[in-house]
Formats: sequence, C-alpha cells, structure tokens
Amino acid sequence: MSDSDKDNMGKKKWQRRFPAVSLKSVVLFFLLVFVVYFIFFDEHNLISRFRNKHKIEVLTKEIEHYRKETETNRQKMNELKSNNRNLEKFAREQYYMKRANEDVYIIKE
Repeated sequence: MSDSDKDNMGKKKWQRRFPAVSLKSVVLFFLLVFVVYFIFFDEHNLISRFRNKHKIEVLTKEIEHYRKETETNRQKMNELKSNNRNLEKFAREQYYMKRANEDVYIIKE
C-alpha cells in the first residue's frame, strides 16, 4: 500500500464519519467565529472603537468651541481693560451697578 492510498483511506474514513463537512466549510466556520469574536468580545472590539471614535469627534468639536469662546472672552477682557467707558457700560448692563447719586430703573421688554 502506498502513501497516497493511505491518505485516501484516511480521507475516506474522515468523510464517512462527517459526510456533510468539507474543509471549506470548516475554514469558513472558524473564520466566522474569529470575526464574531473580534467584533463583539475582544478587548478592543469594533463596537467600542466606533463609540470611542464618536466620543473623540464630539470632544474635538467641544475643544474647538471652547477655544473660540476663550478667544472671544480674551478680546472682551482686553477691551474692558483698555477703555474705562466700556468698562462702565459693562458694569451697568451686566451687574446693574450705579453711581452713589444715581437712581437706576430697569425696564424689561
């Protein structure tokens, strides 16, 4: 008996034992298990990666918003420090401040 005959006998024995299972279906099954594992169960799975990517995008937009707001506030602060008339206007409008000899009436629209 040659080696090829032994291989064929072993193959036939295996095929008799599992007639519906082919090598292609076994490979596809393990590939599917592998993919499902990495999508759902791995520590760095795809679902958490997409969630984290979304969080990063949201936080990046938030950072940009606060940078713009900080720059706007810095400009307002420099304007208030440089011009006393603007500082007085700001204090009167925002904090309802007045001079000692004044009466202030607030009219809400």
